[in-house]
This record gives sequence, C-alpha cells and structure tokens, in this order.
Amino acid sequence: MRKIILCSFRRYNQRRYCTSRKTDNTTNLITYMISTFFHKRFKRAIWFTFCLILQLQNTSLSSFAKERLIISAIPDQNPEHLNRLHTVLARELSKELNVEVKYIPVINYPAAVSAFRTESIDLVWFGGLTGVQARIQKPGARVVAQRDIDAKFHSVFIANQKSNLPLIKDLSDLSLLKGRRFTFGSESSTSGRLMPQHFLQKAGVRITDFKGGRPGFSGSHDATLALVQSGSYEVGALNEEVWKQNIATNKIDTSKVKVIWRTPPYFDYHWLTQPNIDERFGKGFTNKIRDTLTSFTKESKSQKIILELFGAEKFIPAYSYQYRDIETIGRQLGKIK
Repeated sequence: MRKIILCSFRRYNQRRYCTSRKTDNTTNLITYMISTFFHKRFKRAIWFTFCLILQLQNTSLSSFAKERLIISAIPDQNPEHLNRLHTVLARELSKELNVEVKYIPVINYPAAVSAFRTESIDLVWFGGLTGVQARIQKPGARVVAQRDIDAKFHSVFIANQKSNLPLIKDLSDLSLLKGRRFTFGSESSTSGRLMPQHFLQKAGVRITDFKGGRPGFSGSHDATLALVQSGSYEVGALNEEVWKQNIATNKIDTSKVKVIWRTPPYFDYHWLTQPNIDERFGKGFTNKIRDTLTSFTKESKSQKIILELFGAEKFIPAYSYQYRDIETIGRQLGKIK
C-alpha cells in the first residue's frame, strides 16, 4: 500500500501542472489515486472482454472442424460388401467435405430408422420405405441424392429350377405363386418386400395364400437368393441390382435358380440427411453433401470403385416428393402408421 501511495504521489507531482494552484494538494492526490485505480480496472475489463469474445469465436469456428459426420446404411446385403463399400465412401467424403467421416453399421432395417431418429447417424443410405419412415419420425430431414438407377428401380421374382414355374409375362400370372413356399427379404425392405407384396396384391395374391399360410422373411437380398437357390423356398423376391451383382461375380448357379418376373419401375434407394446438418457443420453443408455425391465420376479411381460397388453410373439429386407413392403403399400395407 505504501508503494502504491508513493508511486501515485510521484505521478501526481509529475502532472501537477494540470491542477489549479488554488486546489488543495491532498484533495488532488486522492482524486488522482481514485481515477488511476478505476482507469486500470476499466482497461483490464475491456481487455478481458476482448479476449473472451476472441475465444468464443475461435471455439465456434473450430467446432465445425471437430464435428464428425456419421454415415450408415440399411443392411440389405452381406456385411462384408457393405463394410467395404461404405469404408471407401467415408474416406472419399472425408477428403471432399474436409470433415471426419465414419461409417457405423446397423443390425437391421428398423435399427437404421431408430438410430436416425435419435441422431446417432447423420447421413444414411435408406431404401424407399425406410427413408419415408425415417422422415416421418424426424421432421426436416432432407432427401439429397439417389443413384441414376433408383429413379426407375425394379425387383425380381426368382424361382428354384425344381419348382417348374414358368416365366411370368403378365401381372395376373402371379396367381401361379399361390400355394408355393415364398420368401421376402427384410420385412421393411422396399424392393424385397413392400413393392413385391404390392404387385402380388394387385394380382389378387394375399400373403396368406402362400404355402403354410404365410411367407418367409430372409432378412436380406443375399439371404433370399441363397434360400431359393438351395431349395429351402421355391420362390422369392429381391432387389434386381443384387441379382445382377451376384451374376457378375459368378455367385449364382443358374442351373438351380432363375428370374421368372421383373416388376414395373418405382423410386427406391436414396441418401437422407439430418435436419441439423447445416447448424453443426456450417450453412450450406447439406447442399455440399448433395453436390459432392452428384459430382462423383468414374474418371476418379476411388469414385469409380464407389459407383461400381453401388451398381450405378452416377448419383443424381433426389427429392422427397418422389416417394409419395411409396408412402401411400406403405400405409396401405400397414408398414407406415
């Protein structure tokens, strides 16, 4: 305290010329000490406030960089294929979007919808039905892209050769499947259950018309193919692209299984993003995801691998209105409430 008073007294004497000679020296000294004290406190307050604002800005800016984009997909094929596909995709998206991207698998179709609802996953490859279910449970979620083949997608009905079923040329001929052992894929699959059942109903075939009074549910397209090829089921319905991929890789024994019918086209798979993506990663980031996916080209080695694994030539923009028919059919069949 003594040092402060002496220091203030010296500064006071140095600035004494500013004070009227008629003013009491003691009063001037006290006034000077008080003004100096508050002046320093004010400067410190300003400096603290400035540093705080700067820190908050840095935190805000860096928060986007620290956010991790979690991608996932419905488990419509074998896990090995999905892990390879989405691991390569995560690496490519991370490079193009300049954020960390990680693929997390889910155990089944409902789990994918549930994880999206709880915001455990951010960008998801859904089928038509699961995508609609996810958007209903998460208002504001946005459809951003689909493959070129998803605008006119098809399911195929396959039969074991020993079933002696003929090729089906007309929708009404699906009645030939009554009394047969029939399996769908996952209960929530668009191409492996929803649309095949829709076309069966249009032909007057109810699921109770199959042998045993009910169909089987294999869980995935690959499983449906394996079950029909082995003879465990006489007939099944699956994603046409999975059939083509297995044909191309010589995993199908055409002496044991064949395609007997191809459905009319419908909209199917698509990428769906969380509604808070822009809030977490920055304004316009959802559009950036769409633009990145739709810019993939086979001229890039890594992107070519991704597109080939997806069975597509390219990704194209997609919109929620394209799936209105899927929603209507889903409600009719009790898959959407």
